Amino acid sequence: MLDLSHLSATGQAHMVDVSGKAATERVAIAEGRIVMRKATLDLALSGNAKKGDVFAVARIAAVMAAKKTHDLIPLCHPLALSQVSVDLEPDPALPGIGVRVSAKVLGRTGVEMEALTAVSIACLTIYDMLKAVDRSMRIEAIALVRKSGGKSGDFSRDEALSA
Repeated sequence: MLDLSHLSATGQAHMVDVSGKAATERVAIAEGRIVMRKATLDLALSGNAKKGDVFAVARIAAVMAAKKTHDLIPLCHPLALSQVSVDLEPDPALPGIGVRVSAKVLGRTGVEMEALTAVSIACLTIYDMLKAVDRSMRIEAIALVRKSGGKSGDFSRDEALSA
């Protein structure tokens, strides 16, 4: 049988024991985007969407999602996050909104899933708030950009893609 960290010796799924790992500062940055019609972006920017302030609600949803990742992704450890920052960047050239999340923890396991979950939920929240005017929106390019800390070391998507 393969030596997979999330499977027991008998092949059953289980949460990895991280008690032997050192607690280190770990940071993960993820990003994605939601593409929409120009008129939809203009509506979001105006603050006049029927469901309220799209940007404020998406930021809150992203933070909440990062904090609840362990409830959504099987076998993820609950983490006491020390910081989650959410940047929403309107991009008239797409048109759409870029989403970038940084998650940080002092702990024994990484925060990649928290950052990725937060980006996903921010995009889904934007979709939900604007779907009445644009069902053609699409969520794209959700990816880990960078991570630091932990046993596996640092990662940079740009460096990995150029290698």
